[in-house]
Amino acid sequence: MVGKQQLSFLRDTDGEETKAKVEKHFAKYRMYMLTVPDELMPKITQTYSLVPPSNTNTFHSTTESIAIERVDFELKRDTFIERTHQAVNRLSMRERELITKSYMTHEDVYDYDVYNEMGVSETTYYRIREKAFYKLAFSLQLVVYKDEEAPNK
Repeated sequence: MVGKQQLSFLRDTDGEETKAKVEKHFAKYRMYMLTVPDELMPKITQTYSLVPPSNTNTFHSTTESIAIERVDFELKRDTFIERTHQAVNRLSMRERELITKSYMTHEDVYDYDVYNEMGVSETTYYRIREKAFYKLAFSLQLVVYKDEEAPNK
């Protein structure tokens, strides 16, 4: 009974859209690992304003506002990276190796480089990757379900 429910559950997912979301997630992961936007960097020059100071405990300084935005960004980034690492660590050893080598490096790599380095065939590589993508999609809540109105096969 449980096996039939699992198969039905997987059939209800949109594989291509789910895969696209996982790949997009790893593209975002790479960007978070490499960059901090310049607009979040504090300005060195002073900005003058004719607005009198107030005692409302709100920030009017652009440097303070940018510092708060940067801390918020860094917290969001760090949380995103930690969630990704936790999800990848839940994968099997081969799945984790494939995902790490394919999506979590600073360089762009080709699939054939990874499956040759892993010592598996191209078919096995794509089968392992598909399984890993589904596990990551569920773990990271990236699963895309098919439309309810679509005809059932």
